[in-house]
Amino acid sequence: MKKVLFLIHDLGVGGAEKVLVNLVNRMDKTKFDVTVISLFGGGVNEKFLKKSVHYKAIFKKAFPANSKILKLFSPKRLHKWFIKEKYDVEISYLEGPSARIISGCMDQETKLVCWIHVEQHTKEIGAGAFRSYAEAKKCYERFDKTICVSEYVKNDFSSIFPDLKNLEVLYNTNATEEILEKMNEPVEEGLFKEGEIKLCGVGKIVPVKGFDKLARLQKRLREEGYNTHFYALGVGPEQERIEQYTKENGISEYYTFLGYQTNPYKYVAKCDLFLCASTAEGFSTAATESLIVGTPVVTVDVSGMKEMLGENGEYGIVTPQSEEALYQAVKGLLDEPKKLKAYKKKAKERGLFFSAENTVKAVEEMLEKI
Repeated sequence: MKKVLFLIHDLGVGGAEKVLVNLVNRMDKTKFDVTVISLFGGGVNEKFLKKSVHYKAIFKKAFPANSKILKLFSPKRLHKWFIKEKYDVEISYLEGPSARIISGCMDQETKLVCWIHVEQHTKEIGAGAFRSYAEAKKCYERFDKTICVSEYVKNDFSSIFPDLKNLEVLYNTNATEEILEKMNEPVEEGLFKEGEIKLCGVGKIVPVKGFDKLARLQKRLREEGYNTHFYALGVGPEQERIEQYTKENGISEYYTFLGYQTNPYKYVAKCDLFLCASTAEGFSTAATESLIVGTPVVTVDVSGMKEMLGENGEYGIVTPQSEEALYQAVKGLLDEPKKLKAYKKKAKERGLFFSAENTVKAVEEMLEKI
């Protein structure tokens, strides 16, 4: 049996945190003894870990300037402090601080794996959690395998660290069975009004996710006479600013924040379209879940979307990275109900490709071969 450690910053509301829980819960425990360690505790996804997964947090909660403080100490020193047991495989499940710590493992028998979830584009961003680009390069080169969640992310990461070897793409694990079961649960009475065209987005309410763009899109649709209502599932610091915008522009009644939901699927499944206006992604968990429940996806061109929806838009619509392009794509679908219906069918078809069984098996095979 292989003893495997996954180290992650925290188990909060993000997509990487959620798919890690999905993955470790489903791994074959007759083959793998799985431990998850988070740097900081208190994350909402902790409670979803199965008892068969060992879990601990190094610190009870995040503290101010933690990234800067951690950089005061070498990767070797941090690893010695935080990782007390011996593992066959140690995995950094996010780029940045966790990668820096795992790279400090000096045990020659332990295999090191790094998981890269998001596009980073520049050396400055790629080295943000390190003392310098030179340190980041040295740390990442210590890993025996680098896993990227999409081809886009792989190519992006390779452009920043061109000397890395053994890069591989493995798609995120979704809780397919749970999603299909929970999508049929009822939503709050009166939430969805008859006759409304229901649009939705899921994610942290932060600038990179573009919920402000979706507010402007919703305003334009209402002004054009479309009976649309947008539902935002998530929490974050941008919510107050966007709420102020919707009030000032008379659309607060038609742009609803539903907060963080442990079952977002029941809402997404009852919507007509899932929208994504992000400026950066890895391989969008929320968009994949939307396909699984059969809700068509319209997105700007961001990492992983063309892989997910097809280069020619077979399973959903990918527009250039602009508000105008996204607006025109949504408007076009609303004007062609038959096309929208066809995409709904295609969404469910594509969702089957990302079954938990397939993605977990791929990870297990990688761990057995390393």
